[in-house]
Amino acid sequence: MYVLRRFPPRRTTRSFYRDADEAGSMPEEPAENISGGVEGGGRDLDGSDGGGAEGAVEGIPSGAPATRAEAVVDALGGIYWRKAYGGQDGFECLVRTILSQNTSDVASQPAHDSLMDRYGPASGLAGRLADADREELAETIASAGLYNRKSKVIQDAATWALAEFGSTAAFDEYVVEGDPAEVRETLLSVSGVGPKTADCVLLFAGGRGGVFPVDTHVHRIARRMGLAPPDADHEAVREAIEADVPPEKCGFGHTATIQFGREYCTARAPACLEGPEACPLYDLCDRVGIDEADGTVVDPADVTDVAGDD
Repeated sequence: MYVLRRFPPRRTTRSFYRDADEAGSMPEEPAENISGGVEGGGRDLDGSDGGGAEGAVEGIPSGAPATRAEAVVDALGGIYWRKAYGGQDGFECLVRTILSQNTSDVASQPAHDSLMDRYGPASGLAGRLADADREELAETIASAGLYNRKSKVIQDAATWALAEFGSTAAFDEYVVEGDPAEVRETLLSVSGVGPKTADCVLLFAGGRGGVFPVDTHVHRIARRMGLAPPDADHEAVREAIEADVPPEKCGFGHTATIQFGREYCTARAPACLEGPEACPLYDLCDRVGIDEADGTVVDPADVTDVAGDD
């Protein structure tokens, strides 16, 4: 039996949540999120402001979770939100995700906004970016970091999309209508587009179920909790989670895990070091790489003790 404790979102020095006076309210998804936050096309599956209602939820299988990974996602949905995603413009979503590579969403969101202010709207975006002055583009997205490399990746992707599909609109349609596995492989063929980027396009633009993008937070938390092997790479983590979480829950599982990584399960100071009551997922977690006695934290892949060793 999986124990799911009800916890409010943890307060941090950079809180994204409503004023505490609004008793009982659940958090909105941050605007500085890979999904685009409340403006990113996601819809609450329970009809509330941010998710977290008890009981059956439209579009989500009811009943007890079949796996520990599903139990974790259910708990996260109760703490944060339960949403379905899809509806973003495909090429804009690709650009947004490229900007997010190797940086925080807090840094990449302003870069995305600046890019859209200069080269938007989403309709015809690939053509305008393909024709853009490279230095001007790099300057526009400077807040995202690695702006010279990212400007080249974005411009090359724009040129590729036009050559392959003929227009931004045709690319956007392909993302929504094409076979998901084929779309993923096609995106992965683009220089600078990795698995997380491809999966984010499938999820947030394509609205595809069963897609659980793996970023640094998901990669860390899944291995720390024991939902994937401690030495699993990003693709192995994705395969493990997608096999154990119902397709309808993968989208909000991804975004809520990111928020949980920001609020509770940080890389260097996870909440469990403050004691079992500090973390709402304590009873679902193996805490691989965490020594609560001496307060040390290492990457799960660096754990040397193996079950059964003398």
